[in-house]
Amino acid sequence: MRDLVALPKAHLHVHLESAVRASTLAELAARYGVVVPGVPKGGFSGFREFADRGSVVRSCLREPEDFARVAREFCADAAADGVRYAEVTFSAGSHGERLGSGDEPLAAVVAGLAEGSAEHDVVTRLILDHSRRRSVGRLAAMVEWASRFPEVVAVGVAGDEAFPLAPFASVLAQARAAGLRMVHHAGEMAGPESVVEAVRVGLADRIGHGIRADASVVAELRERGVAVEVCPSSNVVLGLVAGLGVHPLPGLMAAGVAVSVNLDVPDVVGTSLSGEFGRLRARWGWSDEVVAGLSVAAVEASFAPVGVKERVRGEIAGWLASG
Repeated sequence: MRDLVALPKAHLHVHLESAVRASTLAELAARYGVVVPGVPKGGFSGFREFADRGSVVRSCLREPEDFARVAREFCADAAADGVRYAEVTFSAGSHGERLGSGDEPLAAVVAGLAEGSAEHDVVTRLILDHSRRRSVGRLAAMVEWASRFPEVVAVGVAGDEAFPLAPFASVLAQARAAGLRMVHHAGEMAGPESVVEAVRVGLADRIGHGIRADASVVAELRERGVAVEVCPSSNVVLGLVAGLGVHPLPGLMAAGVAVSVNLDVPDVVGTSLSGEFGRLRARWGWSDEVVAGLSVAAVEASFAPVGVKERVRGEIAGWLASG
């Protein structure tokens, strides 16, 4: 079996605030007098407990250098794990509102990613997410910020899927007209109807999670070419799936849906992207060809420039041809 760290990978669903190094988080928490709850050994009791911990982690990011630092370190850690291209999700609106600093956190993250990408030879882009529970106005402001930074390739609506996407439809349409892509969290906690809403109302190019998609939804995803960002270990730790053995990923693959494997929240799942591939390979007996195919699928579903896609596809082919 070939080395999974050496496998060139694209990572499409990873939240920057959940990818902060443990040592960095401890340092920042001590500096600002914040007590960060640990990750429960048996997983979270519910999504609220998980979300509350995430809020505490975000509160440890306060100064521009904090944001730039975690972005630089993200690049270093991704490159060390064989990630060649990453689309990093960042809650720019939440931070800007919390700190009263507008797009300053976003500018700092853009700068940090640029430095880290250059130093570690990894290509990065940004996806800005917006909570379904927050105002349409905040999403509109975030879309306006995105227009200032070419590094932002997409926006999306995330959070509690009980809150509909319909109120955001006009802003999302404006974002699409401005050239931004759409990536919404859906079908993680809510049923297949949330996936349909993300596609039809939210104009989704990709779906974050989508594991609740039923047969009819799968057919629509396949026909429209909407890829799904699957995050198996995250789903298990958050109590949304009982275990890897019953995860819907193999079914989605068998149905012909374009899927990528992702971490979502690295600090919670406690592994790297290579480690996640290792877990799945061990559980389902995947061959190197299957693993390489999933890596290629992530590249194809990405919003990377054509030249980057061609290069990473070639590197994956080289990995598969080795040994």
